[in-house]
Amino acid sequence: MTPVQREVAAEITAGPRGEVRGPFVALLHNAELARRIQQLGEHLRFHNKLPLATLEIAVLVTAREWDCQFEWYMHDRIARKAGLDARIIEAIAEGKEPPGMSADEALVYKASRQAHRSGRLDDETFAAARERFGLDGTLDLLALNGYYSMMAMVLNTADMPLPDNASPLPARRRGLQ
Repeated sequence: MTPVQREVAAEITAGPRGEVRGPFVALLHNAELARRIQQLGEHLRFHNKLPLATLEIAVLVTAREWDCQFEWYMHDRIARKAGLDARIIEAIAEGKEPPGMSADEALVYKASRQAHRSGRLDDETFAAARERFGLDGTLDLLALNGYYSMMAMVLNTADMPLPDNASPLPARRRGLQ
């Protein structure tokens, strides 16, 4: 690694991620880009207003939307550890609307689907998200979907192998049902 790559790798390792893994392995080839993306991701993932289990719905919808196996694998585990109902995770994996979601979970799911489908939230969904999460939380939610879309593109292009010889999810048609 170059001195700048070592510096950025040390910054990432010292942060809440604890190590360089996943997309940052590939992103370190452009150290300044990796540094800035890591800072954005740290804010979105670790300093977001949404509870972790609810936030993970947005990440899982995005991972499935982009058919990003590595992102799905990692965040399936994070979502389960955060207490997200397995039925919700399995439905998203199958491209179906999850059963039994709380009001917040349903709102995050709906907003994430809209963001991926049309690139925006309709007025009703935006108003509901703003009422529930505030404008800053709504912007965090939109940015989460964009950030994890970018990460999915990096991971898919890098063809990052799944840890633990895990089996990938079945391929699916583009777009959620």
